[in-house]
Amino acid sequence: MEKVVSCLYKRPDALCRLICFPWAGGGTSQLSKWGKLFSSSIEVSSVRLPGRESRLKEPFAKDMTTIVNEVTSALLEELQEKPFAFFGHSFGSYISLAVALHLKEKYGLEPIHLFVSGAHAPNSEAFLLTKKVPIDDADDEDILTYIQILGGTPSEHLQNEDIKKHLILTFREDVRVLQTVSFEKEERYIPLSCDITCFEGSEDKPHDLDAWHDLTSGDTSFYKLPGGHFYLLEPSNEIFLTNHITRCIENA
Repeated sequence: MEKVVSCLYKRPDALCRLICFPWAGGGTSQLSKWGKLFSSSIEVSSVRLPGRESRLKEPFAKDMTTIVNEVTSALLEELQEKPFAFFGHSFGSYISLAVALHLKEKYGLEPIHLFVSGAHAPNSEAFLLTKKVPIDDADDEDILTYIQILGGTPSEHLQNEDIKKHLILTFREDVRVLQTVSFEKEERYIPLSCDITCFEGSEDKPHDLDAWHDLTSGDTSFYKLPGGHFYLLEPSNEIFLTNHITRCIENA
């Protein structure tokens, strides 16, 4: 499990687990640190995908099904023990939803709350357009420019040629995975019943969020926080997010 999931602050007596899913090109370093921000009642873990960090030498996943199966296999035993919630940012939002739907369909399990961030509703027109981005035709400089526009990457990483090259490759491979998945309603006939909360940055490109309603019979709520696509890395926003997520989990 440690290969796939990073938990820096283990809390075996926690009442709930919060599993975090990273953005395209991302690893576990930022979200796994959230563990120190939450109370002792919540244990925070972050999913580590192949091709990065301690899994650097492993081949990248080629499709979402591979990721979903691996994450489910790593987490299933623990998720059966106590309540859990999911948080995903951008690309991670889609992984978290795909894992949640798989758990519901195959095991009758689902998170008590799904928190998604910086992501279009996956059954929206905007998401379908995202899937059509010609990532195979994009050159490295175009991808690097896009990563710089999004922000969230330390400048020293972009000044190191080896790190920069691998970041571009990882981002390209993650987008390719995203383009293998479909969340169209007729293919996902068992919706969730948990509440869904959608976050986004006020200065980010607006996301099509309304259709998140269609993916659950629970409540759906929306919050804009100051900042761009990586608003969640701002300390003041981290405080808001952790406080809000804690309240939602406790209420559930």
